[in-house]
Amino acid sequence: MKFTGFHQTDFDTFSIDGLAPRMEALRARIQPKFKALGDELCDDVAMLAGEEMYLHIAQHARRKTNPPKDTWMAICHNKRGYKQHPHFQIGLFDDHLFIWFALIYEAPNKSTIASTLLNHMDKVQAAVPSDYVISTDHMNKAAEKVSELSDQDWQSILVRFRDVKKAELLIGRHIAANDPLLSDGEKFVSFAKETFSTLIPIYKLAVL
Repeated sequence: MKFTGFHQTDFDTFSIDGLAPRMEALRARIQPKFKALGDELCDDVAMLAGEEMYLHIAQHARRKTNPPKDTWMAICHNKRGYKQHPHFQIGLFDDHLFIWFALIYEAPNKSTIASTLLNHMDKVQAAVPSDYVISTDHMNKAAEKVSELSDQDWQSILVRFRDVKKAELLIGRHIAANDPLLSDGEKFVSFAKETFSTLIPIYKLAVL
């Protein structure tokens, strides 16, 4: 299957009531697109990272009552799982798509990674374009615009990521659900590759 883009129907999945009906729609509408997209992106990310990369698609298996408010795919060097490792994500909320370099709270060496990023903060800041966004919680739709962050803001975000157990670090892009880019599969794949290429210096700092 070739990736053909995301459409409003995909985002409408999150307005379906009930865990079972929403999960059924996720599996039918979005997960096949994640598989196709991952198949197109993994080799390119592997070339950028200098190591083999594997696709993981969120299954939301722990959910028993509440339907997921978002869903995602992850690309990671570990075949068995991604949550404990630096990884890349593409996913959807009801109103936007996100593309992230992600370090989430499950990472056991969070403090070591954060210290490395703090020690190379100039390099981190230089790598991230001003139109990107940063989040410290993957469950929260909101994100801060890089263009509005001061040096002190960067410092605070990285220190919090180091010192607060539940703090996370996600750097990347938000694209509105109605952006025509998302419905053009070829253009979106190029956009995602460009994003990952931009963020790869931070990934390499995090996996050292």
